[in-house]
Amino acid sequence: MINIGAYNTLKVKKEADFGVYLDGGDQEILLPKRYVPKGTKPGDELEVFLYHDSENRLIATTDKPFGVVGDIVSLKAVDATEQGAFLDWGLMKDLFVPKSQQLLKMRKGQEYLVKIYIDKLTGRIAATEKIDQYLSNEELTVQEKDVVDLVVYRRTDIGFVTIINNRHTGVLHFADQFRPMDIGDRFQGFIKAIKDDNKIDVVPGRSGYSKVEDESEKVLRLLRENDGYLPYHDKSDPEEIYAFFGMSKKTFKMTTGALYKQQKITFTQTGIQLLEQ
Repeated sequence: MINIGAYNTLKVKKEADFGVYLDGGDQEILLPKRYVPKGTKPGDELEVFLYHDSENRLIATTDKPFGVVGDIVSLKAVDATEQGAFLDWGLMKDLFVPKSQQLLKMRKGQEYLVKIYIDKLTGRIAATEKIDQYLSNEELTVQEKDVVDLVVYRRTDIGFVTIINNRHTGVLHFADQFRPMDIGDRFQGFIKAIKDDNKIDVVPGRSGYSKVEDESEKVLRLLRENDGYLPYHDKSDPEEIYAFFGMSKKTFKMTTGALYKQQKITFTQTGIQLLEQ
């Protein structure tokens, strides 16, 4: 059983001058020579991505696209025709967006947030801007404190609507935003709250002290890389803290507080000092 538009682990069946053929069950799938890892031989298993080439032949590649079927990603248009547009998704063959799947006519050089899907008529991988039809909060697959993948969808008066795990929507309130954000930005976050009507609030990063445990090693590493001293403290600007540490000021204070209690750092008037031997 193979999955088009996804990663598959397939066994090398035989070699050819122009590549190797992989065992696709009832068919053999070509992995062109330029993608074959050095030393590959029949019987080896390779992780490959499967898609159709320009002649509609199923083909394999070890290149990694910017997204797989089911993903919602921001991609740049490299060409636009009357039939549709073509997006750069990291493979030799560009990703097609039919005209009927565009909200407005796409323009070359612009970036667009799209969902990658399999066209039911052609069986080929395509993309659509009409994402709302794939999103629903009626039956949730997440709960509070879950770590989730987030994509910035659109801006509102109270924050950013984000896409959760390519399935649901949630709001990232401005108060919980610790860096500039653009439509299409992807990052990990967690479910802060689920309300009675299944409306979801999300926050970047991880929840509570599990995040402190993850961030502690980062702070210690940065201290070691900077001769044991960093000029950041509880009066530092939140944006400066985020730019350097990649964490909110609240998380920074929780993390450094925990390290202080563990006697790994001390606070000075101008920053934090490493105490580790």
